[in-house]
Amino acid sequence: MRFKLLVAFVDDHLTAAVTQAARDAGATGSTVITNARGEGLNKKKTFLGLSLETQRDMILLLVEEHRARSILERVGEVGEFDTTSGTGIAFQVDVEDAVGVVHQVESITPSLEREEL
Repeated sequence: MRFKLLVAFVDDHLTAAVTQAARDAGATGSTVITNARGEGLNKKKTFLGLSLETQRDMILLLVEEHRARSILERVGEVGEFDTTSGTGIAFQVDVEDAVGVVHQVESITPSLEREEL
């Protein structure tokens, strides 16, 4: 079985909605790293050296490759990445190998076989 790593940077108030949307679209779990910071096309304003931008969370999703695109699209919709500037970004990366995912493989294999029919 082949996997993709989906990485999403989202406003912290959208983290729960994005992770639930990913699960609803077929993700079997996620890892959330809080307090991520980044910079887009335009630098955010500061006040006395403190950033005025919102908090970001980084969501990591290791997903089966056949489901990756639909999960990525759903994450983008819920996060409003393409409709509102500065709300976040998501992308996928090929995963060459992974360990510790045996239980996930066993749980999703039957549903993948049904989808192929």
